[in-house]
Amino acid sequence: MSPRILLFFSAILTVFAAPASAAELKILTAGAMKQVVLALQPDFEKQGHKLVVDNDTAGALLKRIENGEAFDIAVVTPGVVDQLAAKGKLVSATKTNLARVAIGVMVRPGAPLPNISSVDAFKQALMDAKSVAYIDPASGGSSGIYLDKLFEKMGIADAVRAKAKLKRGGYVADLLVSGDAELGIHQISEIVPVKGVALVGPLPPEIQNYTTYAGAISSTTKDAAAAKAFIELLAGPAGGAVLREKGMDRPAL
Repeated sequence: MSPRILLFFSAILTVFAAPASAAELKILTAGAMKQVVLALQPDFEKQGHKLVVDNDTAGALLKRIENGEAFDIAVVTPGVVDQLAAKGKLVSATKTNLARVAIGVMVRPGAPLPNISSVDAFKQALMDAKSVAYIDPASGGSSGIYLDKLFEKMGIADAVRAKAKLKRGGYVADLLVSGDAELGIHQISEIVPVKGVALVGPLPPEIQNYTTYAGAISSTTKDAAAAKAFIELLAGPAGGAVLREKGMDRPAL
């Protein structure tokens, strides 16, 4: 058999071996969910699909989607899902609550661990710190928005803002690793994976705030079946195992 014929049959076999339902999906993830999606990406892509993952704050993703950005799946906060579904950007019936994550406090390794066992102790730790890093509320990050309001309620907003080191998305921990901040506050799932910081612990229960994440499918996706399959993967046992590994858990019923 000639080399050309062999090449022809090889090409035919390659086409038929490829999954008929292979799809390329663009997933927009908010905050902590990026690392969960990335952890599940290899197994999903073994089915022949390809994932393109883009991460931003929930507020920024809301604006991007409202402005017409093309995508297949959004993993954001439930409130953002509802807003986008009301505008016809997401299919409301596909909304699936996936995860929740608490806010925690971090310092650099080897630094004294501040006492954050009570609201008063946490307040004192903030006052004692030379600098405090957290997500810039103006960027739309859920933890930054919550903390800014919390500091107001605690009566220390001006004092904290005067020494605040704000991060516009990404890891607040980076500001501690670089030496720009002494104490950091962020979602625990955004602290655990970063080398160069130490988790002190979660905020006291009385002032704890959980960010919940939900997934939903774009109303303009070209492959709803593949998008549905990935959300089911996130919501299933494999997704649950990754959540626990990343310092998150399932939303309370």
